[in-house]
Amino acid sequence: MILSPVPRGNGAFVVHSQLAQRLPNYQLLPYSPKRSYFPPSYYPLGRKLPARLIHAVPESAIFHQRKGAPLVVTAHGFTLDKAVYPYSSLLQNLHAKTDLWWLYQQAARRADVLTTVSHATAEALGEAFGITQPIKVIYNGVDETLFVPVEPREDGEIRVLFSGNAKRRKGVQWLLPILAGLDESISVHYTAGLQEQAAVGSHPRLRALGRVAHSAMPKLYQSMDILLLPSVTEGHSIAVLEAMASGLPVVASDLPALREQIVHGEGGFLCPVGDVGAFAAAIQTLAEDAALRLRMGAFNRAQVETRFRLTTTVAAYQALFNEIG
Repeated sequence: MILSPVPRGNGAFVVHSQLAQRLPNYQLLPYSPKRSYFPPSYYPLGRKLPARLIHAVPESAIFHQRKGAPLVVTAHGFTLDKAVYPYSSLLQNLHAKTDLWWLYQQAARRADVLTTVSHATAEALGEAFGITQPIKVIYNGVDETLFVPVEPREDGEIRVLFSGNAKRRKGVQWLLPILAGLDESISVHYTAGLQEQAAVGSHPRLRALGRVAHSAMPKLYQSMDILLLPSVTEGHSIAVLEAMASGLPVVASDLPALREQIVHGEGGFLCPVGDVGAFAAAIQTLAEDAALRLRMGAFNRAQVETRFRLTTTVAAYQALFNEIG
């Protein structure tokens, strides 16, 4: 059996859940992300279950390591980046600079195979910890049979979606300032996500959707016109992939990992992190040009079909597991 301990409520949980649904003998072991503040609490997870292989994330990997079971560690992003510090609490920063840094370092050293979800994340890990071993990149994928485009609406309102945990690292603090620079025909809708939330504020055109079940996400994307992702850091965004598969253009932060997903000027626009004016201008451009939205959405859909299918992602992990376990 392949055991996969993973925290609930983030992109890693989505990816490992997809593997559990599609691979035989893959057992998901979800846990609260609050365990990270007392790392030894990871140790008992799945300890009594037999395992031929462990597939873990860096923050808990060393506590799941077993004799005779190869350890595959997948980094779904690099949250230790100093650029994230201004958007985190003092406790989060202390955690990142001390025990979390050490746990990532040890996971990279002890892993039989180290994988990441983007070349940008692989490069960041390599530079931070002086990793010389090969790092295997396996892109996240999306089920393009569930997330599909529909005919555009004609009600005159342009709906912009912010999907994910409403946290400062995701740029939630910029939603209101961005909205203030947009025409009155444009509204911003945001999901609550699965983790603790930052304050978003209120505005007649800022609409809270609450927590949306993943099974309801395809219809949500189909009701929207543009995806907004003003993140400070990303590994390889699931929300971007789902929006692309749904035929939406994307306006996102110009981050190295997102450049591997979004082709600037073809599938959307990449803006400097925190540049509220640039985000508003990009959204306004798309709002005023229906043909541009359709063209960029079609481009994104084609990108998913050729580069980011979930079946490709699952097959890559399956091949890796078979090779080493």
